[in-house]
Order: sequence, then C-alpha cells, then structure tokens
Amino acid sequence: MGENEPLSQDQLNDFLFAQLIMMFQGAAFQQMGKVMNPVTNKIERDLEQAKNSIDILGMLEAKTKGNLNENEQKMLEHALYELRMNYVDEMKKGPDPTDSEDSKEDEPAEDNTEDTASEGEKKENEEGETG
Repeated sequence: MGENEPLSQDQLNDFLFAQLIMMFQGAAFQQMGKVMNPVTNKIERDLEQAKNSIDILGMLEAKTKGNLNENEQKMLEHALYELRMNYVDEMKKGPDPTDSEDSKEDEPAEDNTEDTASEGEKKENEEGETG
C-alpha cells in the first residue's frame, strides 16, 4: 500500500478504536492527577471522574468481548490494568492531596507558634542557666 492510498474501513476502525482507548486512558490519568490538564496547566484530581472513565473502558471491554483482534484485546486489557492499578494507588492516598496540602499550610502557623515559643523558652532557660 502506498502513502496516498486511503485506509480501508477495517484499518480506519482499528485506528479509531485505539484512539478511543487512548482518549479515555489519557482522561483517566489526568483525572487521577497523574498528568497535567492541558487546558488549565494544572494537576487536578477527581477520582470519581477517573473511576467513570475506567468504568467506560471496562464496559467497552465487556461489550466487545469476542469481537476484537488480538492487538485490540491486548491494548484494552493493558490500558485497564494500568488504570486500575493507578486508581487503587490513588485511593490509598485518601482525599485529594492538594486539599490536604492547603490545609497543612494553614495549620502549621499555630504549631509553628508553639514550636517557636517552646524554642524561645528553651533559649531563656539556657540563658538563665549560663547567666
């Protein structure tokens, strides 16, 4: 086949199927906070949406069972395996880490004040002992 010859319908369908899998896979990785959102240029994490994207690929696997060629089946299985393992990893981290980082930035002010005060008291005690 030359470069200028059009794709057959089967070849086009194979390409579009692969593109569909990669589209949902990319979306799920983005929703898990694994890659940056190209629109906002931020890492965003929405595990509910990630689960939805993974579930859509799972449904696609169930609905196409027995109708995919070997490469298509392997591609879909591999995508689902990677996504599910990463999703479990993200679930183990708990709520959105960016939320907890924001709250950590707010909380240490009090803790730092106590630490600073105790360090100041230590210095006073040390000065009192030496002076």
